[in-house]
Amino acid sequence: MDIKTSEFVLSSPTWTMCPKDVKPEYAFIGRSNVGKSSLINMLCNHKNLAKTSSTPGKTLLINHFIINKEWYLVDLPGYGFAKRSKSVQNKLEQMITSYILQREQLVNVFVLIDIRHGFQATDREFIDWLGRSSIPFSIIFTKADKLGTQKAKQAVDTYMQSLTDTWEELPPHFITSSEKKIGRDEVIDYIGRINTSLKQND
Repeated sequence: MDIKTSEFVLSSPTWTMCPKDVKPEYAFIGRSNVGKSSLINMLCNHKNLAKTSSTPGKTLLINHFIINKEWYLVDLPGYGFAKRSKSVQNKLEQMITSYILQREQLVNVFVLIDIRHGFQATDREFIDWLGRSSIPFSIIFTKADKLGTQKAKQAVDTYMQSLTDTWEELPPHFITSSEKKIGRDEVIDYIGRINTSLKQND
């Protein structure tokens, strides 16, 4: 699949205020500072699509971007940012969980993990919650250029192996680097295959 157009559509404080059409949605989420905005910009070949910031935890709304006029890329607030007040954390958690559980257009959640740090406790809790909730998801390991090809692959093998303590079938995963554009084709093609199968099942 080739991404020809990508544009910002809407920022929503609740899932009920998200776009009203029925195009498939692919949500991206991760711990603060995981490189989510940079990854979205890299995938879309659009330098300023998602706003990057040196300050983690800037995304506070559900952000919809329309891709090829056919599907939505959804940028969700990050989790695990300790500097937010408890009330803001609770509000964001409620926003994220209600969107994921209630949004019928949601096809897949991409959980972003910094390859250098692996699964933190909040990552593992979130992944296990998605599994218990029967939400289709995939894992995207970011910042692979910081480790190098061989070390990155070894790290990911170790991280995925750690999931086998509770997971019989492991979720799909991708190794990426926004800096080097590693993994872009794999993620985009994966979305393209899902979109094709959705059309065939219509």
